[in-house]
Amino acid sequence: MTNKELALEIYRVIGPAGNILHAENCMTRLRLQLKSCNFSKDELKKIVGVMGVSEAGPELQIVLGPGKAAKVCTEFKALLVSATKSAELGQTHADIFGEKVGESLHAEIKAKNSTPFKLFLKKIANIFMPLIPAFIGCGLITGLLNVVLKIEPSLADAAIIKILIIAGNAVFWGLNFFVGVNAAKEFGGLPILGGVLGVVISHPLLASVTLFGEQLVPGRGGVIAVILVVAFSSWLEKKLHKIVPEILDLFLTPFLVIVISSLVAIVVLQPIGGLLSEAIGALAIFGIAQGGAITGFVLGGLYLPVVLMGLHQGLTPIHAELISRTGVTILLPILAMAGAGQVGAAIAVYFKTKNSRLKKTIASALPVGIMGVGEPLIYGVTLPLGKPFVGAAIGGGFGGAVQASYVVGVSVLGISGLPLAATANNIPAYLLGLVTAYIVGFIATWLIGFDDPKEE
Repeated sequence: MTNKELALEIYRVIGPAGNILHAENCMTRLRLQLKSCNFSKDELKKIVGVMGVSEAGPELQIVLGPGKAAKVCTEFKALLVSATKSAELGQTHADIFGEKVGESLHAEIKAKNSTPFKLFLKKIANIFMPLIPAFIGCGLITGLLNVVLKIEPSLADAAIIKILIIAGNAVFWGLNFFVGVNAAKEFGGLPILGGVLGVVISHPLLASVTLFGEQLVPGRGGVIAVILVVAFSSWLEKKLHKIVPEILDLFLTPFLVIVISSLVAIVVLQPIGGLLSEAIGALAIFGIAQGGAITGFVLGGLYLPVVLMGLHQGLTPIHAELISRTGVTILLPILAMAGAGQVGAAIAVYFKTKNSRLKKTIASALPVGIMGVGEPLIYGVTLPLGKPFVGAAIGGGFGGAVQASYVVGVSVLGISGLPLAATANNIPAYLLGLVTAYIVGFIATWLIGFDDPKEE
């Protein structure tokens, strides 16, 4: 089925266009805001290409896979626009893009179903989501270079290697600027001003400044400080737009935003961000160092339920902060084992089930599961069956215990599974944890069993 055909099949289930208030996508999902869900989600799940369906607050999320989600979303939006011109569908422009009634209903749904905490996590996710491809690309470059230089250290002086080292480090060198731009978009400020303030608190000349008897540290607080500073600057910018005369707004507002926010950032917000950043880093390192395998088992085993609740989005700045501070995140290898447990559980289901459709689903979802994309296995296999989901969590726990025992760290965000091994500081230990999660997930699911669905 082509992307256009898949978009059309989804539309036929959830339409008409007047029922669709908003459509967007993340890396793996088509995310829809609807007036009502008066249709069968099972019908959606039966569409070829749909890997799973879930609800997150006011959103209906249709799992399509990496790359596929963006392409189908583009076709879906085009379909909504073309519906305005289709006599057969009989929809109007207002139906598609939301009349005032629809907009007010949309706001009512969001207010009813979205908690402040989940809305905050969504903002955090929106800040970092556009950066994921850069994290992946730069992280893989760094990881592969580490492997090459361990095999042949003499290559370190080669010009091409030095250029690639710069390329691999680029996203982290400019991270505060990128986060500042995206944070300003989320908080309603000018993106470039957010980027400027991200640079202000990272500028190397800060090291030459002594304030209140202490030498300033460029970049202290990392992305957490940037988010705090830009949240303040965006608030200030909106206030100034209201009180600065229109004739002076273009000149005076950005001047005042940069001056006031820079001073507040250096004196108040960056130190607060620094304390938070240092506390998070110390807590993560202490918890894994002291708790070892037990901490790894708990984190790896509980991560799947955290993902289902949508709370995993709040971990992204923690990973980014750990990488910027220490060069690696020691949390991601542990949490990635949850996906590996899914693989082991799904293999067990494959050999036990007599349902040919389920076997086909597993066979198509396993390769991407091994590569670190877990949604197809979660929503298509383990979660609907129930008990295998528990088996997968147990596998993830044991895999996480191995990662924590060896304190494995990785230098990338946005990937998981087997590809993550290339960026690990201890590749054999990471692979040992991965295989452990596969095996234990398989054994646990085999022993727990499940109710085999009947052929339709």
